[in-house]
Amino acid sequence: MVFGLNTGAADAPPGNAAKPLATIAALDVPRYMGTWYEIAKFPNRFQKKCVGFTKATYSALADGTLQVVNRCRTANGKTEEAIGAARQVGGPDSPKLKVRFAPAMLSFLPMVWGDYWVVDLDPGYQLAAVSEAKREYLWILSRSPKVDKASYDALVARLAGQGLDVSKLVFTDQQ
Repeated sequence: MVFGLNTGAADAPPGNAAKPLATIAALDVPRYMGTWYEIAKFPNRFQKKCVGFTKATYSALADGTLQVVNRCRTANGKTEEAIGAARQVGGPDSPKLKVRFAPAMLSFLPMVWGDYWVVDLDPGYQLAAVSEAKREYLWILSRSPKVDKASYDALVARLAGQGLDVSKLVFTDQQ
C-alpha cells in the first residue's frame, strides 16, 4: 500500500525551483548497475497500477546501452514488468540518461525518451534520487528495501533544497 509521506523537511526556499536542477558531478555507470528498490516517489500515471514491491534492475548491454527492467506488484497480487532501454547523454561519467519503454522501432522518435537525471547519490552507491529538469518526477531508490531514517531524512532535505516539492512524495511498500 502506498501512503502519504510526512517528511518533516522544510519547504524549499522561494525561488529555488526556478534554478536549474543540479545533478551529481559524475556517475560511475558500471557501479550503478544492479537492483534498486523504490523507497518513495512522486505519484505518476505510468505506475498507477503498482501498489508495492517496486524495483528496477539495470544491466549494461554490449552496445553500450543499458537494459532497464522495472517490476512492481499490483493490487491483485500479480507482478507487472516493463522492460526498457537507457543511454547516457554527454560523456562517459554523465549523470544524465535518456530512458524509453516504447518499442525499439520507435526509438528514433525523441518523445519516447524520458530524462533520467541522478540528482543525489551517496558515495557508497546505496541511496539515490532520480528526477528531471522540470521536477515533475522524483524517485528515491535504495540498494535495500529499507533505508535508515536519518539517511532518508537528510536526502529529502537536500532534495527540498533543490526546489523539489517533497510534500508530494509517497512511500513505496516493500514489505
